[in-house]
Amino acid sequence: MIAYESATLDLHLHTRASDGTDSPEELLQHVKEAGIELFAVTDHDAIHGCQRVISARSDGDPHFLVGVEFSCEDEEGKYHILGYGYDIAAGPINAAVDAAHDLRMRKVTTRLEILAREFGFEFPPEDIEVLLANDNPGKPHIGNLMVKYGYAESKEVAIRAYLNKIRTNLPHPRPETAIAAILESGGIPILAHPAYGDGDDLIVGPAMEERLRHLMDRGVRGVEAYYRGFTEEIRGELLGYASCYDLFVTAGSDYHGANKPNHLGDTGLGNVSEAHVGLHRFLEACANRII
Repeated sequence: MIAYESATLDLHLHTRASDGTDSPEELLQHVKEAGIELFAVTDHDAIHGCQRVISARSDGDPHFLVGVEFSCEDEEGKYHILGYGYDIAAGPINAAVDAAHDLRMRKVTTRLEILAREFGFEFPPEDIEVLLANDNPGKPHIGNLMVKYGYAESKEVAIRAYLNKIRTNLPHPRPETAIAAILESGGIPILAHPAYGDGDDLIVGPAMEERLRHLMDRGVRGVEAYYRGFTEEIRGELLGYASCYDLFVTAGSDYHGANKPNHLGDTGLGNVSEAHVGLHRFLEACANRII
């Protein structure tokens, strides 16, 4: 067993490189304070937060694994695909995040146009300039702006009542595109929070198995079975599929700083010694990629 067999870990964290509120350097400090011994940054459609963590780490700091999270969609549904342990300098992963970033920026400007046209929600040019200056702005950033100008009582209401209902008609990357970029860059593709589909949809039972098989056919190699908010039943079902299909298993809190109530280390897993064998296998597969 590798050295992380009894570690505490959190492999799904976001920084200001996407829609978190911590800088990569602040996140590193918060991870240390939380006593987490192994962590991964999985910013949406971005990897430069990982580069900053690597630059900021010192001897004795928690161990680190590079990550990313792609928002994907095809005819069967929407998915979030995590990628771990890739070569951060590889062409395919960099091309994929560049393309996803360009699409994200187009979606932000389109959402702003629709909010103005359909709801009369308008914002001063200086606020829009600040919004677009974010590394990877998304719904939480727009939601915060809507709250600032009284268009919604909270960011959550802004997203649920308005932003989730807007259809930009700009397609997400297909899952096979993101998966191929991860694999071609030496990484491991994992299905994030598998029970959660589009919005508040909950996917369990035969629908979950069909979803997993669909993505496994496209190269997904594991599931995030330990995840904040999963019930024991959902976690048990996912771990059962991991055993059945010989899948890797990961654990993550989906921490976003102040943008979500998720707490660092809140993964549903105490430490690795208690985990499904799929998590041990994942860590073994990543052993030479963890710094």
